[in-house]
Amino acid sequence: MAKLRGPHLSTPLTLLGSDRDALLRGDPGAVAPGEDARYLVTRAGAVTLREEVDGTLHAVLEEADPRDGALQPLVLLGRRDGFRVLAAEIAEPSPELDAPGRDLRDLRRVADQLVDSDADLAAAAVAMGAWHRSMRHCPQCGSALEPEMAGWVLRCREDGTEQFPRTDPAVIMAVRDGQDRLLLARNAHFPRGFHSVLAGFVEPGESLENAVTREVAEEVGITVEEVEYVGSQPWPFPRSLMLGYRAWAPDGGELALQEEEIAEARWFSREELAAALEAGEIALPGTASMGRALIDDWYGRSAQR
Repeated sequence: MAKLRGPHLSTPLTLLGSDRDALLRGDPGAVAPGEDARYLVTRAGAVTLREEVDGTLHAVLEEADPRDGALQPLVLLGRRDGFRVLAAEIAEPSPELDAPGRDLRDLRRVADQLVDSDADLAAAAVAMGAWHRSMRHCPQCGSALEPEMAGWVLRCREDGTEQFPRTDPAVIMAVRDGQDRLLLARNAHFPRGFHSVLAGFVEPGESLENAVTREVAEEVGITVEEVEYVGSQPWPFPRSLMLGYRAWAPDGGELALQEEEIAEARWFSREELAAALEAGEIALPGTASMGRALIDDWYGRSAQR
């Protein structure tokens, strides 16, 4: 992975440990069976992992195709130790498809336990599994789609148009006021007490910085005057790319909440956040998320142990 200049936040899913070997995707044999093929099994956001005694999780690469004739395409993830690593999305559990002892874990919940070298494999496998589950017919004519380029392209049988994996850009921002307080909010769909920084999807024709400003104004009614990009994170649940920012609203001000989106929001000093966490009044995102990385960046260390 190339070194990054300037301020940068990283999370478990930003790590790079594999060679994607994208040039191999055009080879018709890229996803063919063979002694050099290994399979990373996924199912609806879960991935097959092995837990070590120290609690770390490793991706399990199986030697046999686990799909048992299922139509879901294989996807070439790249190479690992001389093997072609193929993502294999399986259906819901059954004696035929879910081998005894296979430990499928929800990646969203366990990403912070993954060893560095497996984070990108798991993220790509889960994202591509979600895309192939949802993209089965041509959006122009409704005909069936056929996989090409080792699962990275789907082509319409009738009109020949190509479909590519979709990634939705979303900004996520830690907004600070003139007293260096942090704005935390609870989305209307979050469990009671769960707070995080603000986030929202980028709209067509909009820059990332403008998306930060717009989302903050829409959701809490304050004006951001300065933004600073600090890093990105794939969030394959099902297909987002989170683009992280620090943002400043020097005047702070009274919050005007977008009620259908934001249930509650407030400014926190570091002391107030620590007290609220200690009292169990609020909970923060898990350490695998960009939201938590932004909170810890402001706090100066992990805000919750």
